[in-house]
Amino acid sequence: MARKKEKTPDQEIAQKIIEEYKPENVEDMQDALKGVFGPMFEAMLQGEITNHLGYESNNKTEKSTENRRNGYISKKVKTSAGEVPVEVPRDRNGSFEPQLIKKRQRDVSGIEKSVISMYARGMSQRDISKTIQDIYGFEVSHEMISTITDSVLEEQQKWQERPLKSLYTFLFVDCMYVTIRRDRTAQKCAVYVVLGLDVDGKKDVLGLWIGETEGKHVWMQVFDEIKSRGVQDVLFISMDGVSGLEEGAKSIFPDVVVQRCIVHLIRNSIKYVPTKDYKAYTKDLKNVYRASSLKAAENAFETFKKNWGKYPGAVDTWGRNWKYVEQLFDFTSDIRRVMYTTNAIESVNSSFRKVTKKGAFPNEDAVFKVLYLRIKELELKWSTGHYRNWANVRNQLYIMPGMLERIEKYT
Repeated sequence: MARKKEKTPDQEIAQKIIEEYKPENVEDMQDALKGVFGPMFEAMLQGEITNHLGYESNNKTEKSTENRRNGYISKKVKTSAGEVPVEVPRDRNGSFEPQLIKKRQRDVSGIEKSVISMYARGMSQRDISKTIQDIYGFEVSHEMISTITDSVLEEQQKWQERPLKSLYTFLFVDCMYVTIRRDRTAQKCAVYVVLGLDVDGKKDVLGLWIGETEGKHVWMQVFDEIKSRGVQDVLFISMDGVSGLEEGAKSIFPDVVVQRCIVHLIRNSIKYVPTKDYKAYTKDLKNVYRASSLKAAENAFETFKKNWGKYPGAVDTWGRNWKYVEQLFDFTSDIRRVMYTTNAIESVNSSFRKVTKKGAFPNEDAVFKVLYLRIKELELKWSTGHYRNWANVRNQLYIMPGMLERIEKYT
């Protein structure tokens, strides 16, 4: 005979709420929560005044102080469930200063804000619960933390569907992988991320998408979606080497310049080079992609091939992708420095990994929650500046044939 599973304390509380209030819909549940919050706050305030006076209520023994309880003052405080009436105890000489709900405080949703902030920084539910216990003196269950952080999902969905700017000068596209539990197994899933630079050099994460793996068909859907959200033109897209991605991008934005990330090419080619030769190999490569002109790059590449022909796999990587090196020299040096690497978005993904390394996520919503909250933090950092050396980049874009007309058309 199977042993009956015992209810957790949280489940018992939930059952008592349901039995007491018999909620039939979400609105009823909100009212039920109001009915729980009030007595909970009042019980904690009673504990505070007992600690302040040094004796329990209705204690008939001799007291060490002349101060006594002196009734209550009624107030309404704001919670996530709406306004809740609370009876705050008073003392006779007015020296009692409640800490949970301070004398002129009308909003106690700060606990929820603290939970969301900690979640955004990658803290686990266990760590958040312990921190709340240490700071506020009471326990917040994992289920309550999940409920609080779920409050950002509607906001995240509106953000994902928001209208975008008509033109972005640069888009950086990349994937990172997270582990999501599906059908009782942990599965690695691709998170598609697009970072844009507008005409003023301001960074903007255009959205987040989750797929089984990284592939050109999903990237086409991503580009199609951002176009439907208002993007009419993109000047440059920097990407890694996903097959078909360039064709997919140009099918949606025909005039875009798609640049293969030079850093990715270096990583791919260096796999064929022994560790002892890394330093000399990468030094010769810099002479190629950082050359002052296309002619200088071609000469440096010939020297590179002679020096490193003993590693044909490494040389072939550059030969097959030479068109991406060539096209860099169609543009000025400051523009080249922006377009030749996806470091900008890899920095974003590195920040994401700090909050996704805690283990497998129960579902896609949990991934969207934590990454969206991380984006909000990044946006605060980005709000006070623009992409490095942007004044020069902008001036060079304006003097390039055809670029000014495209920029003015959509800005």
